[in-house]
Amino acid sequence: MRTPTATTPGSAAQRHDVHVLGHPQGPVLLLLHGFGTDQSSWNRVLPALTPHHRVVLLDQAGAGGFDATAYDRTRYSTLDGYAADLVEVCEELDLHDVTLVGHSVSAMIAARVALAAPDRIRQVVMLVPSARYTDDPASGYDGGFSTEDIDELLDTLDSNYLSWTATVAPMVMGNPSRPELGEELTASFRQLHPDAARDFARATFRTDSRALLAEVSTPVLVLQSRDDVLAPDTAVRDVVARLPHATLVSLDASGHCPHLSHPDATAAAVLAHLAPPGHRS
Repeated sequence: MRTPTATTPGSAAQRHDVHVLGHPQGPVLLLLHGFGTDQSSWNRVLPALTPHHRVVLLDQAGAGGFDATAYDRTRYSTLDGYAADLVEVCEELDLHDVTLVGHSVSAMIAARVALAAPDRIRQVVMLVPSARYTDDPASGYDGGFSTEDIDELLDTLDSNYLSWTATVAPMVMGNPSRPELGEELTASFRQLHPDAARDFARATFRTDSRALLAEVSTPVLVLQSRDDVLAPDTAVRDVVARLPHATLVSLDASGHCPHLSHPDATAAAVLAHLAPPGHRS
């Protein structure tokens, strides 16, 4: 059963609708949803994670149960603002030896949290990460999108958000033989306030996180999926190459949301690579 953590008015836990599930004394897993979703996106993997782990769920700025009155467009114009929120949650709940599991852009948010709070973060799991979505011809980097592609994507988001969600969500989900998954993601995208969606999209697609990855001393598990339009093989392998302590695992899954489309494979990969508390490579 999902129960909210004890909160006080104005607290980080209240702002982000924090819920704690699972084994109360187990190792801590903090799950960070990606753009366009909320904490419910992890529902399919929870049955595998909660028996032996203390699982912390939250809604990032603008999503799900986040307190809309606390939304600050300046703060959330960069990924640093989202990372600062997570550090606040960890401090408020006094979380230690945390494994951060970040999906998509939240993998780069997790990297920032690991750098900001190394005494609290034991390891990071990056689910289908990309450090830069646009190509960088000068360095030979292939992010999967040209600058013009991203400009068009963001312009379309600005002009007609509902139409944008109907086009982009199924593409992101992949798995065209299972259209219900694309419909589920479309509905999730539409629950995000358009202004918050625009801010998060710009922070996501305009940010280059490649340089900071070399500073992440925390062990990192990188999970890759097939046929992922947002995190192609070139981008995922670039992330792995830049991290000092990274392990790459290719999931038996396709699309950009394997925790939704292939939850058993995703949960099994996470559990198989969780180091014992206190262990660092």
